[in-house]
Amino acid sequence: MKLAVFDFDSTLMDGETIDFLAEPLGLKEKVAVITERAMRGELDFFESLTTRVQLLEGLRVEVVDEICRNLPFMPGAKESIAELKKRGYRVVVFSGGFRNATSYAKEILGFDADFSNTLHSREGRLTGLVGGDMMFDFSKGDMLQRLQSLLNVKEEDTVVVGDGANDRSMFAYAKTRIAFCAKEILKKEANVIVDEKDLTKILAHVS
Repeated sequence: MKLAVFDFDSTLMDGETIDFLAEPLGLKEKVAVITERAMRGELDFFESLTTRVQLLEGLRVEVVDEICRNLPFMPGAKESIAELKKRGYRVVVFSGGFRNATSYAKEILGFDADFSNTLHSREGRLTGLVGGDMMFDFSKGDMLQRLQSLLNVKEEDTVVVGDGANDRSMFAYAKTRIAFCAKEILKKEANVIVDEKDLTKILAHVS
């Protein structure tokens, strides 16, 4: 058994889901500034996430779902996942973003499972609250260790791919650590760096 774990926003998807969600509210630039600082490791991830989600209060769930079904996937995302599965990998997504996006992407891109967060809603509108599997800086590393134990996958058979500061925790438990179009804070933890927006470029580094 081998395991490949991808981040979603700015890795499998070209952009940040929460920035797209903020656009109909006229808050894209405000949210994007917070997102960028969080991905550079300048802000606590939990605090930055909850702050940004609060700004989405009142957005209709149907608008959220429509946006999440039209997110631009990264070039090579589907092809890379298919090839990794041919090579015997279970392919999983860990996202500090939202199930509305990752569950739909699972159908399109073909990965095996997604772990992300849930936007709370009431009467068809977001309440500004969020909860889920990936709320903290340490969440991805914690979940990776649990999956490795559950699936009996060793560190040397684990590949991780990400771009931001909250991916550092999972980099600690994988032999192949790919920084994809990443922030400098993550590149320092990587042993493979790909700076071209083409996910098929990672395949040369994965056995």
